Amino acid sequence: MNPPPEPATPDAEQPPDAEPDAASSPDAAPAPATATPSPRVTLRSDLRASRLDGTVALVVTAAVFVVLYVRIKAETSSTLTVMPFMADTGEFWMYYLSQAFGWSALLWAWGTVIIGLLLSGPRPARLPLSGPRLERLHRTTSLNTIALIVAHALLFAAELIYQDTDSWPSRVGSAVLETFIPGGYNSGTGVWAMPIGQAALYLAVPLGLLFYVRHRIGPKTWRILHRFVLVVYVLSVWHTLLYGTNVWYDGAFRNTVWLLQLPIAALFLLRLLRPARRSERLASPSAHHGSKAGWSLRLTGRVAAVAIIGVLVAVIASGRDGGRTVPPDDTSSTHVHDD
Repeated sequence: MNPPPEPATPDAEQPPDAEPDAASSPDAAPAPATATPSPRVTLRSDLRASRLDGTVALVVTAAVFVVLYVRIKAETSSTLTVMPFMADTGEFWMYYLSQAFGWSALLWAWGTVIIGLLLSGPRPARLPLSGPRLERLHRTTSLNTIALIVAHALLFAAELIYQDTDSWPSRVGSAVLETFIPGGYNSGTGVWAMPIGQAALYLAVPLGLLFYVRHRIGPKTWRILHRFVLVVYVLSVWHTLLYGTNVWYDGAFRNTVWLLQLPIAALFLLRLLRPARRSERLASPSAHHGSKAGWSLRLTGRVAAVAIIGVLVAVIASGRDGGRTVPPDDTSSTHVHDD
């Protein structure tokens, strides 16, 4: 969910094992005297560039909110099976808005990971955007993903404050504890789903912003940390499948979430099989220059990626992932207070 490895900017360091480009070749023609370097990428410049993408994200969030709201009104949402008391849309509109931001965050995270895998692996011959434009889009979607995740969490906390009837200090304290402190939420499935979502939030923010200080921590360190972005995405999907009441049961909506993971798994496998950096390519054991443990680890990663694709295909084909098939015995909530 964060910017691509080594964007094409003048201050980016070229990896030691990168292929030499035309400009670095001994017999390359000199650059034109009128050529000017591109401006350095900064957080401020990317925030300005992210306005259009952010506007689209808000429009999508509003559309998701309308869909959730209409489904509740029509009593076709599985949310009512899990929590029947939430049929009162006037009372729980903030919860549905929080859900809408959560779905948009997952969708933007999905797009950011897709772009990141395209940039870090073998690129298709034809892409609608050039490399630099795709890199900038990757950065802007990353920043907007962070904003959507934060909005999702803040609205959830606001809903808890609104539903609480204690004093204001107590309301705020309880909401902060349950929304942002691992182990603070002790109701139902949230016992596990909330810490998973919190882990995704607390990893996404620093990993997304580390790009802008990569020259201080070193490009090698940044590349290592960057790989944990996929962990953030997996945690986000896991949080959704555990706690998204719209995909609570096996069915079309839950199956769609799994279907969206198939292109990511395929691109990840392609990234492993044909990495852009020579040092990451899997040679034969006799031609491998590193340790045997490193070679074995890379081989294991490729086998695991193939296995993940197999599991995804099986889940999508069967429509079953071992999730819930019947409502829980207890549909009450400790966060609803009678007047």
